Amino acid sequence: MASPLLLVPSDPLAPRVPDQHFMREADAARQAGVDVAVVDHDAILAGDVRAAVRRVPPSDGGQTAWYRGWMLPSDAYSRLATELSARGVRLLTGPTAYRAAHELPGWYGRFADLTPASVWSPWAAGRTPTSADVGPLIKPLCDGGPGVVKDYVKSRKHEWHEACFVPDLADTAAATRVIARMVELQGDDLTGGIVVRAFESFVPDDAGRTLEARIWWVEGSAVLITPHPDAPSGTTVEVPTEVRDAVGTSVHTLGAPFVTTDLALRSDGVWRVIEVGDGQVSDLPATQDPAPLMRALAAADLVTPDLDSAGSRVP
Repeated sequence: MASPLLLVPSDPLAPRVPDQHFMREADAARQAGVDVAVVDHDAILAGDVRAAVRRVPPSDGGQTAWYRGWMLPSDAYSRLATELSARGVRLLTGPTAYRAAHELPGWYGRFADLTPASVWSPWAAGRTPTSADVGPLIKPLCDGGPGVVKDYVKSRKHEWHEACFVPDLADTAAATRVIARMVELQGDDLTGGIVVRAFESFVPDDAGRTLEARIWWVEGSAVLITPHPDAPSGTTVEVPTEVRDAVGTSVHTLGAPFVTTDLALRSDGVWRVIEVGDGQVSDLPATQDPAPLMRALAAADLVTPDLDSAGSRVP
């Protein structure tokens, strides 16, 4: 069976070559025996997916592919998968699997015992939430204590006190102000809806930010552990084997073939999953050698069981 193709965003100024941000990964993929093709990320977002994939070689239907690039909304990813399929290229992560790993409502149930308690609601961009909307949403978390708000994918952590952190979820008015501001600042980029999570205190890194480890999973196996890309250069993080095994069980039940999990050590010494993501759109630290990950992706197609259109394993 042929190795999967690696699809990366093209350079906006040189559309036949990979974007500089993904050049190292493209080079490492080629060294691992994987062919690389470029797609136009801006064209995908603009809805012109046919133009976006025009430099992907057509196939007779036997070619599989991974995407490694900038984040894509789930609907845009689905359109990309459809257009590639028309060229005889199948993304190894199907659209349903992508959404499950990329958006919190898709993965939360599999990780509920390992991650902060969360509630969510679909929400339209541009619509301002009121206390009447927020009260019922956060009621399951209203035993008191702080919380954080985000959409299904991203938070406004850089506007922490304004649009992310709620000091006390029992204060519906305060929670409404923070949620409304998050929705306002996200604008048309609001993804899916509103998420409210119980706040947990984690061990900080040398810069005062939460010290996170990112585990990269390919077909349920942990193939790489890195610091979070935002961590200071030189940061190292070790995750105990028993923690990795527990997280791996949840990753396996999720069914997506390429996943990342961001873990942090809570102040009481318990490891927690604070984010799950689709590995195709998760960033590597700038100092990380991409070769181990590219080798794992190159080999995955040789051992991947049949997948349905959602990217889930077929029994």
